[in-house]
Amino acid sequence: MLSFSAEKHQKMLKFIDEVLGKFRSCFSRERTFGWFLIIVIGIMIRSDHLGVTSVMRDLWLSCDYMTLMGFFRSTAWGLDTLMRQWCITVSHNDHLEIVDGRNIFLGDGMKQPKEGRKMPGVKKLHQESENSGKPTYIFGNMFGSIGVLASSRGKNFCIPLAMQIQDGVKTILGWGKEPERQGSHVEEMIQLAITTKNNMGKDGILLLDRYFLTKKALEKATEGEIHIVTMAKRGSVGYEEPVNVIGARGRPRKKGKSVKLSLLFETHGHLFQEKEIEMYGKLTAVQYYCIDLLWGTTLYQKLRFVLSCYEGRQSILVSTDLTLNPVTIIQLYSKRFNIETMFRELHQVVYAFSYRFWSKFMPKLKRTQKKNDPDPIDSITEKKERERIRLALRATEMYVFCCCVAMGLLQMISLRFSNTAEMEKRRYQRTYTTGPWSESAVADYLRKNIFRFMTKHPNLAITRFINRHQIDDFELDSA
Repeated sequence: MLSFSAEKHQKMLKFIDEVLGKFRSCFSRERTFGWFLIIVIGIMIRSDHLGVTSVMRDLWLSCDYMTLMGFFRSTAWGLDTLMRQWCITVSHNDHLEIVDGRNIFLGDGMKQPKEGRKMPGVKKLHQESENSGKPTYIFGNMFGSIGVLASSRGKNFCIPLAMQIQDGVKTILGWGKEPERQGSHVEEMIQLAITTKNNMGKDGILLLDRYFLTKKALEKATEGEIHIVTMAKRGSVGYEEPVNVIGARGRPRKKGKSVKLSLLFETHGHLFQEKEIEMYGKLTAVQYYCIDLLWGTTLYQKLRFVLSCYEGRQSILVSTDLTLNPVTIIQLYSKRFNIETMFRELHQVVYAFSYRFWSKFMPKLKRTQKKNDPDPIDSITEKKERERIRLALRATEMYVFCCCVAMGLLQMISLRFSNTAEMEKRRYQRTYTTGPWSESAVADYLRKNIFRFMTKHPNLAITRFINRHQIDDFELDSA
């Protein structure tokens, strides 16, 4: 078990109370704010993945289950306001990684299998994987997620900032007075990153997987003033700058000679430079070559391409920022994998996808529906039915957002408070580390000690709200 000094655990509990207390202005009623605190704390310390009931068990709550479920469908809060406040709170973290005065954002999509036939946003999804145990097609929700990179003593965290369902919900979102989020998954990911960047109040660089390198994504990123670092496919083709002769007949050329990027590994091998670069936690000898080319049919935007070779692997990295150093581009993209680690921790530590929000007004999911068949949800015309379905979708996104806040708090506690010199005992781990604790280690420590901390600090908001709804005969001192 991990152990703090009395002064340290007092500061930790006050830190949690201060962070969550900043959300008070986002709720029109204090009672709803109290339920928000209870749910986030419950998610941080819960020990199983049975949804909201696990929060009730681990906090020993005496309230009715439907009362707790009603919070997610409440009209006393707005999800956009909560996300904005969370971004502002995280932006004040001293451990955020900064490159050229800009935050490092990470974005990716994630498919979450769901079998509910009356759950909004559930649709047939295609997934590609080298794992033969994964089916080609699944039914579930498609999430888009944006996080920000934070680091300390060699440990990198991707702090989740925002998650949205970005596929299968266009019709539901279009029922509102101001239809939004009607673009493709790629466009919505870029828009979510732009919104997050604006909420953080600082320029940013967005690290993305290679399937986000599209014409629409670049146009939207340019419009939102955010730079992208991603990877290009091996078969990508760039174009040199056009040579226009003054006074020549015809319209000016938009592109010059085409260049197949994969061939540059052979034809320009003598121009490659070699340097030791820190990647994935270790120094690696990398050969690289940088070239600026136009890219995109009819777009012809100038991008910086960095061809790199290391440990027998070849990759083509891309940056929309033409001032970025090639070595910096390689180092940045090596950190994109931290968002995959974040997804794993959301699954295994805070059980962020253990939700099941549905509506009886939702048309039953047809598993054999063809692509060109009319969508059953288009038949919903009653205002009341539409509102109930919309609230069920909103409840799903609110539940996932609460899990993002819980995960972010665990990560910030690790970065802020974990110090190996103050550890008296260490939770058993297969791999010993001298850096900040993992999210699971912090969650395990809080699970075993939070009630003891709360008895010594009865005036904190989290203590008051949790005590108000606990079982009467539950003794905190014996927990």
